[in-house]
Amino acid sequence: DLGGLSQEYEGANLAEGPAKLGEPQISPSREAARRMEKLIHDQLQENNAVNVLRHSMFEATLLGTGIIKGPFNDSKTLHRWDENKKYSPYKRVVPRIESVSCWDFFPDPRATSVDDCEYIIQRHRMSASQLRDLADKPYFRPDNIAECLSMGPNYDDKYYEETIRRETLEEMSSNTRFEVLEYWGMLDSRLAAQIGLEEGIIDDLSEIPVNIWVCGNHILRAVFNPFVPYRLPFQVFPYEVNPYQLFGVGVPENMEDAQLLMNGHVRMAIDNLALAGNVVFDVDEASLVPGQNYDIYPGKVFRRQSGTTGTAINSVKFPNTAGENIQMYQAARQLADEETGLPSIMHGQTGVSGTGRTAAGLSMLLGGANLSIKTVIKNIDDYLLKPLGESLFHWNMQFNEDHIDIVGDLEIKPQGTAAVMQKEVRSQRLTALLQTVANPMLAPFIKIPNLVRELAIAQDIDPDLLVNDMNDAQIFAEMLRGLNVGQGNMSDPNAAGEQPNGMGQSGGLPQGTEGQVSGPAGGGEIGLRDAPASGQDTGGGTPPLPEGTG
Repeated sequence: DLGGLSQEYEGANLAEGPAKLGEPQISPSREAARRMEKLIHDQLQENNAVNVLRHSMFEATLLGTGIIKGPFNDSKTLHRWDENKKYSPYKRVVPRIESVSCWDFFPDPRATSVDDCEYIIQRHRMSASQLRDLADKPYFRPDNIAECLSMGPNYDDKYYEETIRRETLEEMSSNTRFEVLEYWGMLDSRLAAQIGLEEGIIDDLSEIPVNIWVCGNHILRAVFNPFVPYRLPFQVFPYEVNPYQLFGVGVPENMEDAQLLMNGHVRMAIDNLALAGNVVFDVDEASLVPGQNYDIYPGKVFRRQSGTTGTAINSVKFPNTAGENIQMYQAARQLADEETGLPSIMHGQTGVSGTGRTAAGLSMLLGGANLSIKTVIKNIDDYLLKPLGESLFHWNMQFNEDHIDIVGDLEIKPQGTAAVMQKEVRSQRLTALLQTVANPMLAPFIKIPNLVRELAIAQDIDPDLLVNDMNDAQIFAEMLRGLNVGQGNMSDPNAAGEQPNGMGQSGGLPQGTEGQVSGPAGGGEIGLRDAPASGQDTGGGTPPLPEGTG
């Protein structure tokens, strides 16, 4: 079954099954998957997905959970000029993803994953202009939006927003924002009928998936969940999985205890340095004239009325214990490395000694440090990249009408964990295996094309651009053989039965009588002789004559 490639290969003489060696062969499923992968990459790139993913991954590291919303339909304006240089833009539907802050995300509190959520609510903080822009989007109710605008701002700041947004009390008191709640989940059929969603209701006891936008007491939008198959358009991925909650555990929560220890010892070191770095005076007031000013400055004079010289004012030196506090700080920092799984060597710690002084030792240390990072990347693979890729695939199958050559089934296989492996080590291992193939006894047991492709990938080279498959390799081998024959580097194997170059050329025999040759002994006939024995001298002098000749 050619699937989406049926039109491209229409009329071609193709048969199902593996091709014989040397015959062309296509894999429709692999080609369709490659085109789908390229299409999804292009869609993510034009959607500025790098910045969106970076923002969500920062929150995953800081707060323990990152959230990506989408993909959902968005209209993109493409700028185009016609042949007469007239500006004629047009719009097309594209998928869009966005990052959702954990502070604006309210899932089903009893759920431990997105699939387990009965509903999800997102809280929007919109200006008047943003609220007006909703009227231009599909299925929003402009009359209700106008009523919300006429009622004025209704946003209520939560207790944590002053901290996360760094707003002053004056900024918070001058409220100019609107609170809009976006609901995704199931809705009772009776409530759905009351808000105008009567289509698709089977009976009064059924539930239907909906998307509802609410501002105050007004419904801004109420539609069925448009995604097929049914899904909630949120990908929630944890930094470290908490099996009992939807939200994960981040780096600050992991190192909370060690951070408290570090803060305490640094504070003690600073307080001690404030005392040890200054002069504290011991003053005997009985030895001084009354009414003295105790301010210290160069050239200061204290008037003394009794006592021994130099005993009225003495300096007291406090012991410096900052070194011991810094040692405890270093111990707490090492504890934080163990708690978070992020060794200091990964972010450029200097002064590494011992194992880390050599390249092999440093690579070994980094490889051990990557074990904990692999767990984090595995969470990103399982909870973000895989569901996001599946959602983009379903979106293209449902809404993309431009590409028909991507139709088919697709199984997402995230490869983020494989990328963590040290490329240098992997490249060395593949090169060693390639050298093993030089042995003709072992070459048949190695899949050389796959080995060459993996070696190119390990060196950050696109294998599709530089590595040939079996069919292309055979074609290039014939081309190289033809070039070598044309340059005279090798004989042409196709000219079977013909004499090699330089043989059979005109020019006659050497000087002398036909059948004779000129030699040191004169113009006699060529005599036959036995081959020289092993070790016999055959160079330099006159060859020995056969027996019986003079």
